[in-house]
Amino acid sequence: MELPADQATRSTLTGTLPGQARAGARYLLSFTAGGLFRREAPLVAACYLAPGAGDWNLTRHQILADNLLQIRTAAAAIRLSRELIARLALLDQAELEALNGANPRDLGYLLWAAACRRYAFIHDFAVEILREYHLTRRRHLALADFDAFRNAKALGHPELDTLTANTQRKLRQNLFRMVREADLLDDQGQIQPALLGPSLARLLARPGPASLLIFPASDLEIQRWLQ
Repeated sequence: MELPADQATRSTLTGTLPGQARAGARYLLSFTAGGLFRREAPLVAACYLAPGAGDWNLTRHQILADNLLQIRTAAAAIRLSRELIARLALLDQAELEALNGANPRDLGYLLWAAACRRYAFIHDFAVEILREYHLTRRRHLALADFDAFRNAKALGHPELDTLTANTQRKLRQNLFRMVREADLLDDQGQIQPALLGPSLARLLARPGPASLLIFPASDLEIQRWLQ
């Protein structure tokens, strides 16, 4: 499968691209808060993986009944559990099991993959901006890069033009928070190369090596991960 022209065109990796926007599909833009949920996600994954569970509706009910996420209001708990489950449901059994016992770095990578699968906008930003900057040795990622990316994507996604200034600010702020929490950006805005171990890389690459293009790494680096 050829990579689309508006993706990282220098890549020779092939395979499916989880999270990539289909032509004509609207961007889902509800990632206005919460980051990657590094504390909450393992709790929800463990709840789903518990003996006798294995059902996301049952997991949601248990989360709310037990106030597993320690949220003060019922409405906030419902919103957070809905968002968490929407992302985690895009990880398969093996990925959820890896999430449950992951070290801090791998936890960030797994949750970044889940966010990219959930939100095609984040996926496209990861491939076309974050990774491309890494490949061209443009190390600094600025807030203005988000604005330029959004403006460019608005040509094919009119839903981006209807966002209020406040919503745009929240999306930008939370996306940068996610990139930092995934250990792909430091506090000075410098892009951090991804350092996936072979086992995690192979796990995330099962749909195809192109699944790893959401990380700032060259084709050669990705191929080494998969050896």
